[in-house]
Amino acid sequence: MTPQCPWCAGDCAGVDDAPLRGENLDWLWQRLADVGDRRGDQDLITGTAAVTAPADATQRAAVTGLVGGRTARAGQTIRVDLGALTARLQAHDPRLTPGMLAAHTAARSLGERIRGNAERRDALERLRRHTLNAIDSEGEFWPALHRAGWVARLLAAGDREQIVDQAAAVIAALPAPGERLDRRRLADTVTGFPHALDSGTLPGLVLAILTATGRIPTGLPPRAAWAAAGVDCDDLTGGLLALGIHPAGWSLPAGTVATIPPRELAHCTWPEPPQPGARVFVTENPSVVTAAADLGDGAPVRLLCTVGTPSALEVDAIGRLADAGWQVAVRADFDQAGLHHVAALLAGIPSAVPWRMTAADYLSSLTSPAHGRTQLDTATMPATAWDPNLREAMTESGCAAYEESLIDQLLDDLLKH
Repeated sequence: MTPQCPWCAGDCAGVDDAPLRGENLDWLWQRLADVGDRRGDQDLITGTAAVTAPADATQRAAVTGLVGGRTARAGQTIRVDLGALTARLQAHDPRLTPGMLAAHTAARSLGERIRGNAERRDALERLRRHTLNAIDSEGEFWPALHRAGWVARLLAAGDREQIVDQAAAVIAALPAPGERLDRRRLADTVTGFPHALDSGTLPGLVLAILTATGRIPTGLPPRAAWAAAGVDCDDLTGGLLALGIHPAGWSLPAGTVATIPPRELAHCTWPEPPQPGARVFVTENPSVVTAAADLGDGAPVRLLCTVGTPSALEVDAIGRLADAGWQVAVRADFDQAGLHHVAALLAGIPSAVPWRMTAADYLSSLTSPAHGRTQLDTATMPATAWDPNLREAMTESGCAAYEESLIDQLLDDLLKH
């Protein structure tokens, strides 16, 4: 035994436990170690414990002086009075406990998992009370945070209550309905650091709480979620990639891929189409734009890319293309996000049409050499009102398919229109 024992909770330095250990006695301490683990009890000095007698008669007889009573039969349950056992041990050394001998025999600290669970429950309850007190909300939002994984994430953080307090301060400082506020100014006002809401735990928690309390819709990407809360991210990054179609008044070399930032998308106008029915195609993935740009400067391509799910601002800007007389054709990946993406564009632009987003296109994607085997969560598949068979086909297959699987067909479409 060492002065700083890694196993027992007591002062075991110099304790001579040799007379109480050995091959004929250690079975008792092993069984009591299991009891201590179940109870989360490191000492085992009160109450009773049930242990099963071993088959070996010598071992059963050896513990009679410790547990009292007659020698048990093989397999018999022995009720051990832990108080009486403690008294017998301490007649040998007043520092001894059943838990000490059990821990040393098993070579482990008893009940760590149980104690850890209890400590976690206590920490969880303290965090719950602190969060509910900090956040001004009429509804119960804690279960939603739990389901979304935020409670576990906060419990793992050393400064969890400080993070909750900062999130509450950010929410309290949000603009009133109808007003707008720059995100970095909000961050600077609340935390003193303009980039505190750019990424990480704090902004994620703020958006999670706003979603859980019903202040913003579910399923929004971060930029759109902040916008729904009245907070503007910078209006110079993000936006749409554009090839062959640019706002009116822009002058760019042929074949140039340009980014139209949110600042421009908010108010830009589009040129009129060269003839009725001329199309502008909308894709989700920059790889499609890259392939289209590689066709050469003379290729008659008109393509916009949302680089993921479009924001409301981007949908409005693409909708103005339709208002200017262009036929808008939209597509995305064959996965949950892609279906939501297309649905948002079709809902926001009533005259828009799907672009190779049918069940037949999906099944063709599955046969492509470029097709992977990413599994879909079929329980959360959204409806595909433009082709109900698409959802059925994707649910039956259970696999996602991506735009790159149809790249040749997409490029053909771009060149023909």
